[in-house]
Amino acid sequence: MAIQRTFAMLKPGVLQRRIVGDVLARFERKGLHIVGLKILTIPPLMAATHYAEHKGKSFYDDLISYIISGPVVAMAIEGDEAIQLVRRLCGPTAVCESLPGTIRGDYCLHTNHNIIHSSDSPESADRELKLFFQPNEIVSWDDGNKAWF
Repeated sequence: MAIQRTFAMLKPGVLQRRIVGDVLARFERKGLHIVGLKILTIPPLMAATHYAEHKGKSFYDDLISYIISGPVVAMAIEGDEAIQLVRRLCGPTAVCESLPGTIRGDYCLHTNHNIIHSSDSPESADRELKLFFQPNEIVSWDDGNKAWF
């Protein structure tokens, strides 16, 4: 399997609801490494850059408003097939399609207040990681437990 690095972001509702630890624990229990982690308030220009692919869509303005409404938790996550694995842990974006057991299935009620973003491809992971993290803010590490995962 290929070791990949991906980006995920816990949106403002996660901090407001005090469930950051619950969500982070899901990635750790799966065996993924959190190699970058920070809390920040996203400025409007950064939000527009991050969601540029959605510009012009009906939900774009609400998406930008929500993501800049409070602090977020940005994460760099590393592991075997991390991009697809993180997406599966998150569940589908549409809340009505997110099954119980996924992050969105367990914690989201409305799609427009989705609680997590995750990169959907190696290209978006690379772009998003560079937008949110400086190279020195990502620390790869080996916990010695690879045989168990």
